[in-house]
Amino acid sequence: MADPTAQEVRDYIAMGLPCEHLQVEGDGRHFFATIVSSEFEGKSRIARHQRVYQALGDRMREQIHALSMKTLTPAEWAQAPQAPQAPASSHHHH
Repeated sequence: MADPTAQEVRDYIAMGLPCEHLQVEGDGRHFFATIVSSEFEGKSRIARHQRVYQALGDRMREQIHALSMKTLTPAEWAQAPQAPQAPASSHHHH
């Protein structure tokens, strides 16, 4: 079986889990997913990951060990510090 692309992994997760936000990066061997879903409300991190594995089903059983993920509820996502778009101004030169 060919290695899935990041887009395919994203599609698999989206098919099995309604997400507010879903981003998958990867090179075919290792993937990193940011998943925001209201289904994660009140669930532990382990339970959230199991929910994602469930969404992926058999499609990625072989590759699943290469998937690291950040699972957030919409509320947590809203509070999470997003990657700054502007250059960080933490360095002051005098």
